[in-house]
Amino acid sequence: MVRYLLCVVVAVLLMALTGVVSAQTAQDVAALRKRAEAGDADAQFNLGVMYSDGRGVAQDATQAVAWFRKAADQGDAGAQFNLGLMYRGGRGVAQDDTQAVAWYRKAANQGDADAQFNLGVMYADGRGVAQDDTQAVAWFRKAADQGDAGAQKLLGVAYEIGRGVAQDDTQAVAWYRKAANQGDAVAQFSLGAMYADGRGVVQDDTQAVAWYRKAANQGDADAQFNLGLMYSDGRGVSQDDTQAVAWFRKAADQGDAGAQYNLGVMYRGGRGVPQDEVLAYMWLNLAAARSSGDNQKRRAEMRDKTSASLTPQQRADGQRMAREWQAAFEKRKQ
Repeated sequence: MVRYLLCVVVAVLLMALTGVVSAQTAQDVAALRKRAEAGDADAQFNLGVMYSDGRGVAQDATQAVAWFRKAADQGDAGAQFNLGLMYRGGRGVAQDDTQAVAWYRKAANQGDADAQFNLGVMYADGRGVAQDDTQAVAWFRKAADQGDAGAQKLLGVAYEIGRGVAQDDTQAVAWYRKAANQGDAVAQFSLGAMYADGRGVVQDDTQAVAWYRKAANQGDADAQFNLGLMYSDGRGVSQDDTQAVAWFRKAADQGDAGAQYNLGVMYRGGRGVPQDEVLAYMWLNLAAARSSGDNQKRRAEMRDKTSASLTPQQRADGQRMAREWQAAFEKRKQ
């Protein structure tokens, strides 16, 4: 079954601190500091960025906060946004979502799209403010109207599930498309799912495949899995088990349980790959371990059915391979 995004992103994106900093040499830093100490807000902001990143000076989050605050108190929107980030992440100050919201709001009210986006996320998550989907949507819309792809994507989610706005698939598609056209992989995946299901657009498997492919090529595991399904079923593309296996493998290597299960089934039946019940058992073992509810039950049944046809040595080999894969996967995540 084709899957699609059903939840609003609930973690604030900890964006890199932004700013144009040209000072590199000791003389440049000294000149910048002199301007900052004389009250130049741009210099204070840039000095804060340099301390945050350790560019031209020793990295020092406390100093970064101090200089951002000086610029922010003069109304510099970039400094206000960055100060919000520092409070949100607890860098150079005690972590404080309420303060993060306060500084995001100052920058957002000056039209800073990043601050508007982050303020929307704080309302969506109820962090530093009372949870309020309507306010979240309002701030996402302000950032989206300035072209912020992340905000456009989250507006698409809000319309798709009717969170903070009346549910509207046509509006969801419109906002997903704006973000997808800017290269946002999750929006590309979501737009593909809307085409696959005929929600908000005329059902079109060819378009679904096209958008899944864009997201899959950026490493989106859900899109890779769905693209594998399209090749397996011959929807929007010529049926091709080899291609199905290739895309299932990409998603499976990222820990996608559905892709691991399908890859196990392909190995068990020799579809798109040479038949190999040990590898099938390995992937089915991983899929069952990473699943829950009805999916876990169904995947465990297939794992056990495959296990019953193996010799004790083959079963031990499959279990060892699964453990080795899991250990390598955990190491890659570190």
